[in-house]
Amino acid sequence: MLRSTRRAALLASLLLAWACVLLVMSAVLVSGSWAQSSGNVSFQHAELAIESNGKRIPFKVEIADTDERRALGLMYRTSLPADGGMLFDFKHDQDVAMWMRNTRIPLDMLFIDRAGRIVNIAERAVPFSEATISSAAPVLAVLELNGGTASRLGLKPGDRVIYPIFGPPRE
Repeated sequence: MLRSTRRAALLASLLLAWACVLLVMSAVLVSGSWAQSSGNVSFQHAELAIESNGKRIPFKVEIADTDERRALGLMYRTSLPADGGMLFDFKHDQDVAMWMRNTRIPLDMLFIDRAGRIVNIAERAVPFSEATISSAAPVLAVLELNGGTASRLGLKPGDRVIYPIFGPPRE
């Protein structure tokens, strides 16, 4: 009887120690990914506008203009202000492919050419999806807004984004 009690106590101690190890490892993994997602990366804030249907609609955005900022984007965010967004500046025209890995909120992605014209819109991108979301042509930038914003405001290809990186419109 004494032997089985000792064995049970030893087994319980080992299980408790293993559970503690797993808990610590989980905490390290979670805190490590959070530090990568927010610790040393900061974004410049700016205002831009979209000209659509004869109106000028203002947005307050964060600028993702480095590889590190573009890689992080809106990952790990749990919300975005109604008039908020993120502008991804790719510095030169290129075909762009985006995804929603580690992105917790649905987004609209507006693909924008050098003149500031919206080329195409991917509406309501699904959180955490690794499906590729691509530009229909080479673009200079992508503007991410809350999912449903493009539809709610009637934004469409051909509308113009007003911000200093975009040149004058071509007639």
